[in-house]
Amino acid sequence: MDLQSLRYPIIQAPMAGGPSTPELAAAVSGAGGLGFLAAGYRTISELRADIAAVRARTEAPFGVNLFVPAADRPAPGPVETYAELLRPDADRYGVRLGDPVADDDGWAEKLALVVGERVPVVSFAFGLPAREIVEELRGAGALVLVTVTTPAEAVAACDGGADALVAQGIEAGGHRGGFTDEGDLGLLTLLRLVARHTPLPVVGAGGVMDHAGVAAVLAAGAVAAQLGTAFLRCPEAGTSEPHRAALTSASATALTRAFTGRLARSLVNRFLTEHSAHAPAAYPQVHRLTAPLRAAARRAGDAEMINLWAGQGFALARDMPAAGLVQELGAQHIR
Repeated sequence: MDLQSLRYPIIQAPMAGGPSTPELAAAVSGAGGLGFLAAGYRTISELRADIAAVRARTEAPFGVNLFVPAADRPAPGPVETYAELLRPDADRYGVRLGDPVADDDGWAEKLALVVGERVPVVSFAFGLPAREIVEELRGAGALVLVTVTTPAEAVAACDGGADALVAQGIEAGGHRGGFTDEGDLGLLTLLRLVARHTPLPVVGAGGVMDHAGVAAVLAAGAVAAQLGTAFLRCPEAGTSEPHRAALTSASATALTRAFTGRLARSLVNRFLTEHSAHAPAAYPQVHRLTAPLRAAARRAGDAEMINLWAGQGFALARDMPAAGLVQELGAQHIR
């Protein structure tokens, strides 16, 4: 698999927690882009079924994204304090907050699965996989991408054996995907700096919503544009109804740790406003802590209490089928 072989230089960002469905990935890949499944928060059986579902719908290449487990363990005190602040919200919904435990999201099992299934493209977020993992994936025929948010991370990923990089600008919705939360560069600046520091092909991600944004990313040196928020309103996406509605009515986004303990860009709502200042840098502990509360709010249709991941260009998102969006975005860049 070579990113240059895509008919259109359009990659659908992996969006864990629901939006990245097999239907969405298959539609994007089938239309000539590259669709992605998100392994994050999926059980091994669910991920295996997702891979099978994509292959049942298209013979085109697709990707799977994995979260690299955190190596450090934050002190429990700040998380416990945060739990006390959240308890009134949980009581209001009649749910118990989750146990703020650390886990690796089934890391070893999911790695073994994507190797065994010979998934064509495997990308990583939140860290740099060991070189032996990269080599094993490459031996199974996979193209290996690593998400970076700084030039220093790009150099480390290059030295670690990555085939290509996903350069994520600060405009991007959802979690910051690099090794640290330090990167605050806009996408175009990041692309030019990464190109200076590494020879690897680079995918540009962050705030790209239309064909003009794709053209800008390609002009800045990227081989493809990765879009997430632009696909959230597609019928194939598993975006929750309150999230879909919020995308048409919200006025701003902001970076926050309130929902998961890891810095992420969300539409501004009450939960973000009330809790951002108190949320500790503790992922996945805070994610596990808030998960039952967010699930209850989602079931109730309460957009003020759930994570509404979205990039800065969210207002440009439209309701349209994913295949049509890929063709529209890439119409001027057919390979």
